[in-house]
Amino acid sequence: MSFHKFIERQNRIQLRVEGKNLERFLKRLISHKISLLNIKKINRKTLLITIYEKDYEKLKELKTTYHISIIDTYGVNRIKKKWRKNRVLLFSIFFGLAVLMVLSNLIYQVEIVYLDKDVREFLKKELKEEGIDRYQWKKNYQQLQQIKQKILKRNQDKIEWMEIEAVGTKYVIRVEMRELPEEKKTNGIRHIVAKKDAIIREVVASKGEIVRRNNDYVKAGDVVISGEIKLNDEVKNKVSAEGTVYGEVWYEVEVEIPYHYYDVKKTGRTNTVYTIEYFNQRFELFNTKPFRQKECKVDKIWEHFVLPIRFQKEEQTEVIKTDKVLTKNEAVQKAVELGIDKMEENLTKKEKIIDVKTLKTTQKNSKMVVDMFFTVYEDITAYAEVKETEEENHVENAQE
Repeated sequence: MSFHKFIERQNRIQLRVEGKNLERFLKRLISHKISLLNIKKINRKTLLITIYEKDYEKLKELKTTYHISIIDTYGVNRIKKKWRKNRVLLFSIFFGLAVLMVLSNLIYQVEIVYLDKDVREFLKKELKEEGIDRYQWKKNYQQLQQIKQKILKRNQDKIEWMEIEAVGTKYVIRVEMRELPEEKKTNGIRHIVAKKDAIIREVVASKGEIVRRNNDYVKAGDVVISGEIKLNDEVKNKVSAEGTVYGEVWYEVEVEIPYHYYDVKKTGRTNTVYTIEYFNQRFELFNTKPFRQKECKVDKIWEHFVLPIRFQKEEQTEVIKTDKVLTKNEAVQKAVELGIDKMEENLTKKEKIIDVKTLKTTQKNSKMVVDMFFTVYEDITAYAEVKETEEENHVENAQE
């Protein structure tokens, strides 16, 4: 059956037929091959019949003295009729929803939570450069994280910590600025020393003389790149040493983990969904890929003042929830994973964990306590001023 014929069969009309000897009229319709889909007798002179719409014109030619009127229509034409009758209302609803979705996905305010006005102005410029500004399309969680990382990387000497959060139709930016110690005025001459006890693994120097090599053990404060340039143990020149020292550093970390382990991890995927709640029933609109597990921030848009009906917007974040009772081996493994995550949070891009060893495991009440030993490849660069000798001071004073 073709699509056109299928539509023809769906288009039907119900007619009221009034007159005498209705059985004769029905026989005449059948003889002219007009399909009678339904017949209902109201009284001796009135019938309700249902026919295909395509047969209606033929029926009008056969009606003679009978009075015929259309009661109802079915199929595509009924939808068209309903549309013509209610198109203004339907258009208004769809247009209103479209406008609402557009307005709710625009940002109208950027709030920076920080007291210092200069810092706020500085951050406004940085954010604007990355598209965080008023009257811009709202960005999803992943985009905000990428923007945050770009700004942190660009200003790692100024910004310690930063968070960008979308709250309704505004961004809230929280920031912690890096407190740099005031640099003491020096003569500009310095050594590069070890910041921690370590075994040196790499030394990169652009100025100064390297005095400690790879695989040397150094204590905190030992000079690695000297600002004094020597020849035959005699100081020929003094410079401000520049470079980087990487070393193998050691840490002991203790992690406690309960046997009944509960954890919620965000995947980074987000979704904006509009919902209708009606008598404790919740319906999501236009959400083709719902999350199995999620956290929601709900923004109420409209609520009936009497009936329990509300229209609201949800900012959904996909999460993975873990809720299980761990065995001893699983608890130790989970503790090691958490210890590694905790250690990696404090490492920069070039730093890395070389080795992890479990020193001791102890059962404490309903928890597993794991002591771990970390070997870490880390930047151990620090600076120390090159002090002038009494003889140099005496020469300088004599020249003055």
